[in-house]
Amino acid sequence: MRLFVLLLFVLFGLEGNRLQAQSMPIDTVGFQTFSHQSGDTTYLMKQYFMCFLKVGPRRDQDEATAAKIQEGHLAHLAELGRQRKICLAGPFADDSGIQGVVIYSTPTYEEAVKLASQDPAVLAGRLVVEIHPFWAAVGAQLF
Repeated sequence: MRLFVLLLFVLFGLEGNRLQAQSMPIDTVGFQTFSHQSGDTTYLMKQYFMCFLKVGPRRDQDEATAAKIQEGHLAHLAELGRQRKICLAGPFADDSGIQGVVIYSTPTYEEAVKLASQDPAVLAGRLVVEIHPFWAAVGAQLF
């Protein structure tokens, strides 16, 4: 587990993102968290849910219908972003069958599944979801 946590720190470049107990930038009330001490720095780890958006069984819609579904998919993600229910979303750039990723910031797995299942592309069968619990330090950033 320590190696996994260390890899997360390297992955997210957390050297410049040390957390101070008195100023947590992200709400953690109701979320699963734990503290990790590394040298003189304490990181607050929070559970998120990583959702892989995979090719679904129904991709036979005509071009206009597929475009409307995609528009709804993007609007759904934008709304979840405004609500701070997701903290990252984006497409993959290869043909692996995984179309994209969304990281949900929800207190429970069930809420992440519910929100992912409401995506118009999932409802239409163009995408299916695979969701896994994921730990990251509060305040972690991509750069």
